[in-house]
Amino acid sequence: MNEKRSILILTGAGISAESGLATFRGPGGLWEGHRVEDVCTPDALAADPALVHRFYDLRRAALNAVAPNAAHEALARLDAEWGGDLLIVTQNVDDLHERAGARRLLHMHGELRSALCPACGERRAWPDPLPPGVRCPACAAGDLRPDIVFFGEMPYGMEQIEAAIATCDLFVSIGTSGAVYPAAGFVQLANHHGARTLELNLDQSAGSGWFDESRLGPASTLVPAWVDELLAGQSTQSSPMSR
Repeated sequence: MNEKRSILILTGAGISAESGLATFRGPGGLWEGHRVEDVCTPDALAADPALVHRFYDLRRAALNAVAPNAAHEALARLDAEWGGDLLIVTQNVDDLHERAGARRLLHMHGELRSALCPACGERRAWPDPLPPGVRCPACAAGDLRPDIVFFGEMPYGMEQIEAAIATCDLFVSIGTSGAVYPAAGFVQLANHHGARTLELNLDQSAGSGWFDESRLGPASTLVPAWVDELLAGQSTQSSPMSR
């Protein structure tokens, strides 16, 4: 793997769980005590906008009480020091990757600290509570909603993600369940294009069988160790003594 130059990294809820954020589907399929269908679908927003807005307000406020962990920090270090192509695609809507320092990053499911206008498509930073009925400052035609990709909606950046997978040498999945599509299918796409595939996860995932290698354990332990391994290999390759 030390010879790989282009890397696509997919991260999921497991990487943020050690920072104290709830994984998307907890016991009984609930997210923070709510059925996903009640807080993460267009129908839910239409049926009870107050509930949906309040739910994401609480998730946004919870970010103030958590910090990036060693896994986020290791990926930010990799972002800063890796000489080849790199893209971190996260399914998470928190901002822990950014706060750790990652820059080559794409939020495919949206962001808690962002608001979306469904009328004009404007996305804007929004760190504060967002009650229903706030008019879009850009077009004044739509009410802002949480900038979250609901079930049934198209994730952000799919063309960019698929192009990166098609050209990457190494695909790495960190802290994902392997059960939520389209992200769950990325490893199969990477295999189709000939990339080596690696899973770093607390337990076996629904897609573990598709990976060339699976390493099991806490992300805060596995990810820094893997990044150290990768960057050490890069240093060896670039050293005149290794030629």
